[in-house]
Amino acid sequence: MRKRGAIGAEVEIRVPFFDVDPLNVVWHGHYVKYLEQARCELLDLLGHNYDAMRASGYAWPVIDLHLRYAQPAQFGQRLKVRAELVEWEHRLKINYLILDAASGQRLTRATSEQVAVCIQTREMQLTSPAALVDAVQRKLQSMETPA
Repeated sequence: MRKRGAIGAEVEIRVPFFDVDPLNVVWHGHYVKYLEQARCELLDLLGHNYDAMRASGYAWPVIDLHLRYAQPAQFGQRLKVRAELVEWEHRLKINYLILDAASGQRLTRATSEQVAVCIQTREMQLTSPAALVDAVQRKLQSMETPA
């Protein structure tokens, strides 16, 4: 069973013509950019997007990526792509789910892992920088506080 994310974000995408192959299904490599769009939405929600990461002195390369394709997406299909943060203390681990927006049918599941690398020294960090951990904690606290 997959771990449920502490914080999640979702984007809706309409499959463009240039993402499909001659069989009218999305070429497998294009799913990665759909995941990236959801990941960027999640980082924006945290208030710690890639610009903030770079400003804090760290790059966050993807070190691992797994996708499980259940059903193909097709030209014109509306997709919901959900990204959920499941780990952040030592790395960013994000679970993804791509669904048909109309039916809710699962099309793809995925997981990505990223680690912090100091931009100046190019050294991989064994723990996540305080700027990221603090951003996650602030978001979690804001979710607990009633509006």
